[in-house]
Amino acid sequence: MIALACVLPLLVGTVLLGGGTELSGRTASRAGLVGALATLVLVVIAWSSHAVVDIPWLPTLGLRIHLGLDGISGPLAVLAAAITAAATLTTWGERPRGGSEATFAGCLLLTLAGAIATFAARDALLFVVAFELVLIPMWVLITRFGDDRDPEARREAGARFVLYTGFGSTLMLLGVLLLVTRAGTADLGALATARGEGLGTGVQVTIAVLLTLGLAVKVPVWPLHSWLPLAHTTAPTAGSMLLAAVLLKMGTYGLVRLPLATVPDGFAQIAPVLAVCGSIGIIWGGLVCLVERDLKRLIAWSSIAHMGFIALALATGSDTGVAAALYANIAHGVISALLFLVVGGLKHQWGDDDLTTPRAALREVAPRTGLLLLVGLAAGLGLPGLAGFWGEFTAIIAALSPAQGRPETLFVACAVVAAVGAALAAGYSLRVARLVWLGEGHNGGEDAPSPELARVDLLAGGLLALAVLVLGVVPGLLLAVTDPALVGVVTR
Repeated sequence: MIALACVLPLLVGTVLLGGGTELSGRTASRAGLVGALATLVLVVIAWSSHAVVDIPWLPTLGLRIHLGLDGISGPLAVLAAAITAAATLTTWGERPRGGSEATFAGCLLLTLAGAIATFAARDALLFVVAFELVLIPMWVLITRFGDDRDPEARREAGARFVLYTGFGSTLMLLGVLLLVTRAGTADLGALATARGEGLGTGVQVTIAVLLTLGLAVKVPVWPLHSWLPLAHTTAPTAGSMLLAAVLLKMGTYGLVRLPLATVPDGFAQIAPVLAVCGSIGIIWGGLVCLVERDLKRLIAWSSIAHMGFIALALATGSDTGVAAALYANIAHGVISALLFLVVGGLKHQWGDDDLTTPRAALREVAPRTGLLLLVGLAAGLGLPGLAGFWGEFTAIIAALSPAQGRPETLFVACAVVAAVGAALAAGYSLRVARLVWLGEGHNGGEDAPSPELARVDLLAGGLLALAVLVLGVVPGLLLAVTDPALVGVVTR
């Protein structure tokens, strides 16, 4: 089942890319939706049945195709499949620009295949290969199907995406190769069990620096973040949903599986730097959001701020911190997908997303769309009872009491900075609510008609909003799954 969950979206996506020109747009979209939903079912079955694949890959090098899901990777695989299914629904109401629907749906499924393989990989080099599989279809989504009003910006976004992520991939590969050659195995389970035993402090620090830098580009962590706002602004709605809810989560998952679990002593040495960078990212992103004019770019900058909380939580190295990071990872995936779905749909309806343009109150002209936007904004600012609260609030708590050996004073200062960043999140979320949900225009002007999103978009958004509410009200559902898996990652 776990092998089929990786292969099915790969096969369907390849068929859509290679022979999908003969399919109509609606047929291609349906094929993409069916492929994503079938993958979701397979992932759930494979995870619940503890399915594992372990066969030789390159015997002369000791490499194996080793796949399996646990309490850390399982929720992320489910998230990836669910968000991809929601993303395919957006193509029914917003036809992709710049190419056929078959190519678009094929790229979505190829991205899903790479993501599932990344989360399921239990071999370090297989992890790298699967991670790189995602970058090509995502680049196609940005450069070919992105906003066609500014072709130059679209090309720049694609080029910056490839440049940054390629640089991060090179560093990550170097770190993995050094780790595998020095440890004598590529098995992530064995590496996590050994916890760097037999590796000198200098080697551990070198490996941790290479892996953390490479993955920090993917997250992204300040100051390696500048590719993300442009990519989000240019990408189509479905592309932004996958970029925020799937691709970024692969980076944070890699930080847990590789430097934190395999070279904990080396990671502890550089953890204060990661904490400071994460804290700066929280403030940096929040301040930009307070003045940003483009709504979609504002949501992209808010993602950088939220990723800062995850980086800070991981840097603490404690049970509480890692659990908070994993929870915030899932919560941000759902919240960001909801926000990009709504904001992308509004941009398509309005023709632009300039916040300085007075518009009619969304709560009056499009109440259901307005409600979805309000839920996403409330969750993003960390309102108790919604998904965003538990991860970020617990990250601040964890920073007040980091793992042994980390400078407590510095982490306490980072916690204070993060708390200020949470206040900034409330400020820019309420700013967007005032300008868009409450509105500043008249209900009868040219800018007034703002029809509801398409029914399929409202359906996808409603399911995401329900997930935001469930994760906020019953956080124990997710924590009960992830906490047992932390035994192999964090020193108790």
